[in-house]
Amino acid sequence: MELPIDHVAVAVPAIDATLPVYEFITGATGSPPVHNAEQQVDIVFLGSGACRLELIAPTSPDSPVGRFLAKRGPGLHHIAYRVADLDAALRRLTESGVRLVDHEPRRGAHDRRIAFLHPESTGGVLIELVEDPSPPAPAPS
Repeated sequence: MELPIDHVAVAVPAIDATLPVYEFITGATGSPPVHNAEQQVDIVFLGSGACRLELIAPTSPDSPVGRFLAKRGPGLHHIAYRVADLDAALRRLTESGVRLVDHEPRRGAHDRRIAFLHPESTGGVLIELVEDPSPPAPAPS
C-alpha cells in the first residue's frame, strides 16, 4: 500500500540561505514563499505531487519552529500525511489513545486544514495530518 505522504518538512534558520542548496540538490525550483502568521513561519515547497519537501523558517525565536531550532538545530521537523476527513481522523486517533497536539484542525500553508500528533505517541516523530478530500489515484496495474 502506498503511504499517503503529503510532504516532509525541514526546519531551517532562513529560507533564502537554505533554498538554493535544496534547489541545487533536488533540481526543483522552490515555490513562492508563504507566510503563516498563526504559526510564525515562512514556508517554501519544492517539488509537486506526493512527497514534496517543505522548508520552514521561524519568523520569531519564540515560535514553535524557533524553539525547535534552538533546541535541536536545523533538520527534519515533521512528516505530513494526507487524510480525506481530518475531523474523522482526529476522532479515531483520540478514541485509540493517540496524544494530539491539535484537538481541533487549524489552517496551514495554502489555507489547508491541518493537525499535529504529539511525538510521544508516534515514536518521537512529529506527524502532521493534512486534509485532502480528493480521492487517491488508482494504483498502477
